[in-house]
Amino acid sequence: MLTKFETKSARVKGLSFHPKRPWVLTSLHNGVIQLWDYRMCTLIDKFDEHDGPVRGIDFHKQQPLFVSGGDDYKIKVWNYKLRRCLFTLLGHLDYIRTTFFHHEYPWILSASDDQTIRIWNWQSRTCVCVLTGHNHYVMCAQFHPSEDLVVSASLDQTVRVWDISGLRKKNLSPGAVDSDVRGITGVDLFGTTDAVVKHVLEGHDRGVNWAAFHPTMPLIVSGADDRQVKIWRMNESKAWEVDTCRGHYNNVSCAVFHPRQELILSNSEDKSIRVWDMSKRTGVQTFRRDHDRFWVLAAHPNLNLFAAEKPNRCSVFSDHGIIRTLDLPIYITRVKGNNVYCLDRECRPRVLTIDPTEFKFKLALINRKYDEVLHMVRKAKLVGQSIIAYLQKKGYPEVALHFVKDEKTRFSLALECGNIEIALEAAKALDDKSCWEKLGEVALLQGNHQIVEMCYQRTKNFDKLSFLYLITGNLEKLRKMMKIAEIRKDMSGQYQNALYLGDIDERVRILKNCGQKSLAYLTAATHGITDEEEKLRESFDPEKEIIPEVDPDAKLLLPPPPVMPLDTNWPLLTVSKGFFEGTIASKAKGLAADIDIETVGGEGWGEDAELQLDEDGFVDAGDTFGDEAPGKGQEEGGGWDVEEDLDLPPELDVPSGPSGTGEDGFFVPPTKGSSPAQMWCNNSQLPVDHILAGSFETAMRLLHDQVGVVNFGPYKQHFLHTLSRGRTTFQALPGLPSMYGYPQRNWKDSGLKNGLPAVGLKLSDLIQRLQLCYQLTTSGKFEEAVEKFRLILLSIPLLVVDNKQEISEAQQLITICREYIVGLSMEIERKKLPKDTLEQQKRICEMAAYFTHCSLQPIHMILVLRTAVNLFFKLKNFKTAAVFARRLLELGPKPEVSQQTRKILAACEKNLTDTYQLNYDMHNPFDICAASYRPIYRGKPVEKCPLSGACYSPEYKGQTCRVTTVTEIGKDVIGLRISPLQFR
Repeated sequence: MLTKFETKSARVKGLSFHPKRPWVLTSLHNGVIQLWDYRMCTLIDKFDEHDGPVRGIDFHKQQPLFVSGGDDYKIKVWNYKLRRCLFTLLGHLDYIRTTFFHHEYPWILSASDDQTIRIWNWQSRTCVCVLTGHNHYVMCAQFHPSEDLVVSASLDQTVRVWDISGLRKKNLSPGAVDSDVRGITGVDLFGTTDAVVKHVLEGHDRGVNWAAFHPTMPLIVSGADDRQVKIWRMNESKAWEVDTCRGHYNNVSCAVFHPRQELILSNSEDKSIRVWDMSKRTGVQTFRRDHDRFWVLAAHPNLNLFAAEKPNRCSVFSDHGIIRTLDLPIYITRVKGNNVYCLDRECRPRVLTIDPTEFKFKLALINRKYDEVLHMVRKAKLVGQSIIAYLQKKGYPEVALHFVKDEKTRFSLALECGNIEIALEAAKALDDKSCWEKLGEVALLQGNHQIVEMCYQRTKNFDKLSFLYLITGNLEKLRKMMKIAEIRKDMSGQYQNALYLGDIDERVRILKNCGQKSLAYLTAATHGITDEEEKLRESFDPEKEIIPEVDPDAKLLLPPPPVMPLDTNWPLLTVSKGFFEGTIASKAKGLAADIDIETVGGEGWGEDAELQLDEDGFVDAGDTFGDEAPGKGQEEGGGWDVEEDLDLPPELDVPSGPSGTGEDGFFVPPTKGSSPAQMWCNNSQLPVDHILAGSFETAMRLLHDQVGVVNFGPYKQHFLHTLSRGRTTFQALPGLPSMYGYPQRNWKDSGLKNGLPAVGLKLSDLIQRLQLCYQLTTSGKFEEAVEKFRLILLSIPLLVVDNKQEISEAQQLITICREYIVGLSMEIERKKLPKDTLEQQKRICEMAAYFTHCSLQPIHMILVLRTAVNLFFKLKNFKTAAVFARRLLELGPKPEVSQQTRKILAACEKNLTDTYQLNYDMHNPFDICAASYRPIYRGKPVEKCPLSGACYSPEYKGQTCRVTTVTEIGKDVIGLRISPLQFR
């Protein structure tokens, strides 16, 4: 164990590692909280608002938050990005020992000397539960890493395990109890079922200072003033002591499990940290400081790091060493040549290869050995942002530009250097809209309007392109932009271009086409276009429309015609070459003639005489932007002495070149055709046809668009089973693989191109399965029945039917499945409810009443009504029980059932009153929320499942449907499609 970071502070009381960054929080006895970077050994920030010692500290696992608790009875939640305290939680009556965030819910757990443990909701900033039971100071309390459990250690010599599942259900379920029922703070100080003591661990002889859960196993470790570290095991019914680790000579202040190994770490007031083997229960290592007393331990959640608190120091123990950019530190054992021999954190030998090119390159650059630099640029692969940053900092960006291979980096460097040519090459390679926009901005600053024009064309920025043509005086292209706007149906852009051109006739026509008849008339009359003026005047209805008056003092406003259109770019100044270019030039001197830069990029560079448009009227960025197609205008002129009529012998005739045809002697392979499966996808929009073709992705997309499926896990077996029906195999020649056949359902009427796959699942098959579901319901196997109903429901979108009657039957089958799934799920939930309190009994009766409003078969409705009659009679709601009894008798039950029901009805009619008021109105039509199982009365907002039609309260919109388990509630979809008739 190595000490990699140590700092002295004023009596450290609490510690917490950041889950991702190399940070550690320390809370001090003087009330200050310090944030340290343990790799750089630097203090990042300080937080000072507590009065007195701060003992509890903890980072949030995901948010930029941490929580602290101190001797001032305050719990503070901080944002380290904002560098301030967000709010303070008040409620404890004595010193606060520990504070921890929950790993999933917005909860904070605090332990205090007031003998209580409190759970706070840091989002609502309220206390949601108080855990009472300890009769001495509570020194520590922590959440279980995955279950709804809390472990606490107290000076009353006990360790307690608390079950907080009731709190989770109440705070996260729709039917949570209102806060005003539970008092001002939302807490019942005399104990509720929110959190109950599950286990009380007794075995320590002195006060217990710390207790912690194992990350994965059902184990607890505790440390106490009896100098012992105890290991406990627990299950659902009991907890017991497994073993004791003895070896400390003074009070044990903290003990934690190793996150990934079978080890326990403990610290004690005997100035030592001990490491214990869990399997052998023996100490394997002791770390001792004679002049320090360790107080608390903290383990990093991911890395092999541990921190220990002492009264005036904080130390981080870790294996740390850096030779290059690494995710984790390594131990260097030897360096030879380009190899580094080392050990990783798991003590495994590794060999890392390092590239010495970087420091050699920098050394050559410093020593101005330009030939060596040039050689390394050409031969070595210099990579990394540090090289580029170094060259930029030293004033050699052109060097970086020559050896960087990444097009995005080359583009950025070229823009920084002002090298438009290289930036243009990189932009063409990247073909990214943002790159073209940046290139256009830089080119505009340099006056290179031809590159600007190309950038605007690539990004389809028609407004800026029109304005560029206006300021450069290119009226011909401006007219083409007006035509493009017309093709794109962009009235605003078309009218703006007409204004730029001063085209009055076009403006009148645009205004007339877009319905602005009055403006069109005023424009024509003002500018003296008499023909259009008369036509427009005649189109006005004198009785309904008023002909606008023309301003007699109107003045003609037209853009001035360009005197000298700008065809070339702005002239550029000659700049001196850098050393790198000079070196290249000296090497190549005499090998090639100098090329005058001014002759490159002359007239016609980047011009766009013809704008190639795609179907939407957009400029095709892949086409040439010049006036003529490539190759045209490049024939030899008359000044060249080229003779084509030479007397050559006929035997020298050679083919003009490989044309790829069979006449030239080249083999042309046949074009691969489309498979039958691909034909199926092209010919159908039904999901099952795409599944049979093996195109699961398009099938998922269709199910998502048609019925709102977002969770395809339950569909996996449906997809695989359906796909297995879409192929037949038969043996061909011996030794060759089997061949596939593709059975089609319309093979009599169409050929291969219009074929559709044969579907094995029929509507009649699902109706037969429905009878089995009815039998399961009758026999009371509700959970199995719900599963079978759901399988039928998920299979319906995979049907193919031929007529409207079958479409109607399929939709009716969906309704049946929905009603049974909602009703049976509600009945399953009702049977799980306890019957201890009156409110629970009322809730049970309400759910039984809602079940009677589901559309069920008569035999099942009789069973539902019998249950409702009995429950309401026991609750002494005789009036409602009598209504259910009459409904039951109308269904004609068996004689013995009928006789029993008549007796209950007679008893109810003697006192037709309801003792308790329930959330149930039989006279007001309602739907049942499939999530909360509460009524949604007519007129209230409701969200529905796009497949099953199950109803939900608006707060469930966007969640997964409880009926189907695959669809999104409230999603806007096309609708169920199971027949070609639905696409006509």
